[in-house]
Amino acid sequence: MHMQIAYRGKTKYDEATARAYQERPRRQHAAEMALIDRVLQAMPACRTILDLPCGAGRASLHLARRGYALTCADNSAAMLQLTRHLLAHEGLDCAVDQQDVEALSYNDRHFDAILCFRLFHHFPTPEIRQRAVAELTRVARRYVAVSYFSPWSATSLKRRLRAALGGRPSQKFATPRSEVCAYFTAQGFRLVGDFARNRLLHTLHVALFERAR
Repeated sequence: MHMQIAYRGKTKYDEATARAYQERPRRQHAAEMALIDRVLQAMPACRTILDLPCGAGRASLHLARRGYALTCADNSAAMLQLTRHLLAHEGLDCAVDQQDVEALSYNDRHFDAILCFRLFHHFPTPEIRQRAVAELTRVARRYVAVSYFSPWSATSLKRRLRAALGGRPSQKFATPRSEVCAYFTAQGFRLVGDFARNRLLHTLHVALFERAR
């Protein structure tokens, strides 16, 4: 048994925070969905996908419109309500479940692929990252696509400089790709590709891993 930590990224999404997160700049949203599309092209023959965390449903709607058999999951009840409303408004019927990424209720290899978008940077410790990756890889039959924040981008460097000069430390935790890969390698997965909008400018990356045959 392990003791789970109620870190900020796990507890902050109440109704007000969830609605604020829902309103993303149009240009940023389009760029992030284009990034997801690049990842989808690299994982063919996938039908069932778990979108975890689904957040307010931005990626969920994007995936559902492309015909995937989609399950949406999040730890935040407020986020789940927004996702249900968005999908219902579009006439899309998808399962929407409350799940904790550190202790998923799904069976082993239940989904062809998992998209874990904009979550990893909330994990404050290696122990939480390891537990999350162990669960994601357990329920994935073939692929896990996970986003992370690179420490070598201009954005990450600016955040570290601000903290060094006495500013408030960022609550977004950057993780080297080598560390992310080590978690997946330990679970029997290999890196297929690493995707980014602009590797030197933007901190957001998506790493795609495949179960080693």
